[in-house]
Amino acid sequence: MAGTVAVLLCSNLIGPAKACVVTLPVIGIVTFGAGNLFFPISYIFGDVMTEVYGYARARRAIWAGFGAMIFATFMSAIVVGMPASPTSDYNKLLQPALETVFGNTWRIVVASMAAYWVGDFVNSFVMAKMKIWSEGRHLWMRTIGSTICGQGIDSLLFYPIAFYGLLDNATLASLMIFNVLFKIGVEVAFTPATYWVVNALKRAEGVDTYDRDISFSPFSLKDEGDTKSLK
Repeated sequence: MAGTVAVLLCSNLIGPAKACVVTLPVIGIVTFGAGNLFFPISYIFGDVMTEVYGYARARRAIWAGFGAMIFATFMSAIVVGMPASPTSDYNKLLQPALETVFGNTWRIVVASMAAYWVGDFVNSFVMAKMKIWSEGRHLWMRTIGSTICGQGIDSLLFYPIAFYGLLDNATLASLMIFNVLFKIGVEVAFTPATYWVVNALKRAEGVDTYDRDISFSPFSLKDEGDTKSLK
């Protein structure tokens, strides 16, 4: 949960508006949002939580992330809005920079809340349902499949809400397409690590959870799920 909240805050406040350009072999020049270099890690945490502890526990982590983003928005508004000391030459440089970086925080938060709300719940829902359908087999298929659904929706919601009108349409489309593919690629690359963490946690905790006959409502914080002892 702590890792999920940390990644969510950092990826949404550090560099989401920065459009970076790199040249890749065969593909050529691609544009992507700098903040999204690390955001896919939050989905890996979500996959691990859902797989080991179940949808209900992952749901609590999502709500914790929402709360952290609300506080970050409140803090940003207060810090940016406080009168800067006119006697400080440093403040003359700092205040415009703060307004540029954090002045759009409210819009980024709205976009993030909407995208993260839908995307992360979709990711955990698909992960939990696929675990039941597959009877706990093929973890790789569940992590990648849930990421395709969750991250795809996340990117398609986040960028238009956060940056429409601030970035030109071509750049906006490039950011969305590249980031969907990039996030899926990160999930695929981290699949061996996900296997290792999931198996290590299951052995350490001695539990495995199947989300049968539970409420998948995002508004419930009830602790539920068919948790089986492995010991």
